[in-house]
Amino acid sequence: MSRRRGLRRLLVLGLALALIAGGVYTAVAFIQRSETLIAEKCTAVVGSRKADLATDQAANAALITAVAVRRGLPPRAASIALATAMQESKLRNIGHGDHAGPDSRGLFQQRPSQGWGTEEQVMDPYYSSGAFYDALVKIPEYESLEITAAAQQVQRSAYPQAYAEHEDMGRVFASALTGQSAAALDCTLKSPEEAGDVQAVVDEVAAAFGNIPATADGSTVVLEASGSQAWAVAQWAVANAKSLSVTAVGVEGRSWDRASRNGWQPSEALSGQVRVTVATGTP
Repeated sequence: MSRRRGLRRLLVLGLALALIAGGVYTAVAFIQRSETLIAEKCTAVVGSRKADLATDQAANAALITAVAVRRGLPPRAASIALATAMQESKLRNIGHGDHAGPDSRGLFQQRPSQGWGTEEQVMDPYYSSGAFYDALVKIPEYESLEITAAAQQVQRSAYPQAYAEHEDMGRVFASALTGQSAAALDCTLKSPEEAGDVQAVVDEVAAAFGNIPATADGSTVVLEASGSQAWAVAQWAVANAKSLSVTAVGVEGRSWDRASRNGWQPSEALSGQVRVTVATGTP
């Protein structure tokens, strides 16, 4: 009898362990499918420097940098602008100021009372970015200045040294988003929540970079660009992948795939064009 009881206990124990293992497997599989553990963010890596931004911050960084690219400004200008906007607004287009500047608004916390434009204008990210660069390029030899010094001459902040905290972020994201550093920007994202719109991609690229020839090929937008401009556009698309439901970007022998989450990988992507593919339906 004791032997039978021992076998029975072993059988029960084995079944219990199998059920536990099956439950763990099911739970892990569910979590993986639901993507609840994915922390969405964008990361820029250039040499030994690395910086992370939230997806909305990265999209604003891409906009600010695209304005510099469109104007033909050097990457240094974008570095200064990004460090400034990070300090002033955390790279978010906020509609309020603080005690030092109660009427401050937008990405750069520009004040209508100090001649930066109307409240509506400074809340327009393209206008505010352009206004910042207009002031920056008036500074003699701004490219040779420390980021803190250049930013302070534009902003006249009560806390000028605070800009220095964001220098590394400004440099690495500017290097990636101006296209000076290829395959330097990656965004870790969950699956798209809705289908993308190729016309929205075309419109947003035109607003950011100007007249770049673009054609639609099904769910893919093909943009004619080469060299650093191609990489600027491609990494802009990655930075905006969440809001535009972008699933893949291809440029100059490299591709970024949202689902794989493996960053930029070698591919057959052609030179002279950037291919941006959007989601075709809700998963």
